[in-house]
Amino acid sequence: MKHQPIHEIDALGGIAQVQGATLSRRERLQRWADLLSRNPDRQLKPLSRVEFYAERERALLRGENTPISVALADPVLREAGLQGDTLGDAQKFFELSAAEAHYLLCDCHFPGQMDAEGMANRIRKVATPKSLWSRIWM
Repeated sequence: MKHQPIHEIDALGGIAQVQGATLSRRERLQRWADLLSRNPDRQLKPLSRVEFYAERERALLRGENTPISVALADPVLREAGLQGDTLGDAQKFFELSAAEAHYLLCDCHFPGQMDAEGMANRIRKVATPKSLWSRIWM
């Protein structure tokens, strides 16, 4: 086995270096959406009944193969500060309001299946600043 510095290994995998760089909220959300778009047909699991939990319990919600777990698997987002795969971790890192987190991750918004490309599109909507008028109609 050949030993290589981590920056050389990262370069082989196409991983962007973010050492010391701070990603804006929009950049973090865009990266998350881009990760999901890499495998657009991937079926993901939403979180169940998010709105029925008390705030403290809601923050601890997690699951296997969720959009949050996709984000956590990315070394760039972890380096930027994503600490775990709970709803609370995602809300804190991506600066999501309770309404945005519910819109993105709750099963009540996904009749049928949740696919990665659809989730990426939702994340991009949240990441894109809008006028007050357009937010009313979202």
